[in-house]
Amino acid sequence: MGTADGAQGLVLTVEELLGRPLNDIEKKYAPKILYVKGSMRIPLPRPRVSIVGSRKASEEGLHAANRIASTLVKDGVVIVSGLAEGIDTSAHQAALESHGRTIAVIGTPLNKVFPAKNYQLQQEIMNNHLVISQFPIGHPTRPKDFVLRNRTMALISDATIIVEAGEFSGSLHQGWEALRLGRSLFIWKSILENKKLTWPRKMMQYGAMELSNPEDVLEVLPSDLQMPLFQ
Repeated sequence: MGTADGAQGLVLTVEELLGRPLNDIEKKYAPKILYVKGSMRIPLPRPRVSIVGSRKASEEGLHAANRIASTLVKDGVVIVSGLAEGIDTSAHQAALESHGRTIAVIGTPLNKVFPAKNYQLQQEIMNNHLVISQFPIGHPTRPKDFVLRNRTMALISDATIIVEAGEFSGSLHQGWEALRLGRSLFIWKSILENKKLTWPRKMMQYGAMELSNPEDVLEVLPSDLQMPLFQ
């Protein structure tokens, strides 16, 4: 784990970040406080889509994450991911290379970097986009913090796409949370072709959708309408 420079950010509620009150379902696992650092406007622009998946991703998975993120940013979608190795890194980098906007929701405090090799990527997002953490500086990072991070990532995203994930991937926590929140959940086509995996069929039974064309995501997304801070 590395250390980030200049990580002192703003302290916000989720309501302030999203620009609207939360409903009863959203409140159940929502963090009370968020720590944010970056130049993106608050409340956040919409639409926002999470692209998540394996840390040890295949070349096919990395290519898919790049293709999906590059396609979505052309239509103004903000790419959300967790700054982890593999699919997350590919999604963030594609958003930056395509001159789009990206948000990193991290499982550590703002002044920590995990993995350490993503130091430059976190600094770039922290300076010119947005990094979000629900953990205060000094908080000792625990494995369950990444599960909590995935819940928060699902909460702030209008839709989630799982690009590649094994049977016990942390990305599954985000998939189930997206379904619980009533958000659109997409599963990349190659996952569904893997008959060894049981979770894709379970999620499809609860409303997840197969994704083979990234542009299909646009059909379920809200527009960037300005909403009052509190209704």
